[in-house]
Amino acid sequence: MQKIIAEHLEASIAAKRRVITELLPTIESAGRILVDAVLKGKKVLFFGNGGSASDAQHLAAEFVGRYETERRALPAIALTTDTSILTAVANDYSFDKIFARQVEALGQAGDVAVGISTSGNSKNVNLAIQAAKARGMKTIGLAGRNGGELGKLADIAIVIPVERTAHIQECHIAIGHALCRLIDEAISAAG
Repeated sequence: MQKIIAEHLEASIAAKRRVITELLPTIESAGRILVDAVLKGKKVLFFGNGGSASDAQHLAAEFVGRYETERRALPAIALTTDTSILTAVANDYSFDKIFARQVEALGQAGDVAVGISTSGNSKNVNLAIQAAKARGMKTIGLAGRNGGELGKLADIAIVIPVERTAHIQECHIAIGHALCRLIDEAISAAG
């Protein structure tokens, strides 16, 4: 058992090392978009499926509550949480539109849409990114493997270059926390 545990943790560490050596400029670019939006009072919409839905909710909570520093609440919404909207849109339109309809309803120019998909090929995430761009929003994609369609659609695509979904998700939340720290630092510096 310990060998399996150690192998899993070593692979996760290796994935994070690749993030550090290959993706820091891209993550910094995403951080600049988020910091700029937050300092201007804009909101962030997070969305994804399955484990990525949980990450969307987790990151929205870090914005509205706090990450590590006491600061004002920041406007962020996880589009994964309202079961009435999700089921109504899925039933009346299609599951592919569950996030795009919410982006159309809630997103405004200058806001940021953060789509999370380990494969980059979740149709509902990609349609929401397209809807966000049509509304003048900035878009950030968190993907994995080769980035899929999300890697091509998002203004900034942070693509974890590994195959295992678990390690992609572990990197996504670590990057999400790093972005939260950038925001905390920027708010503190702005006074």
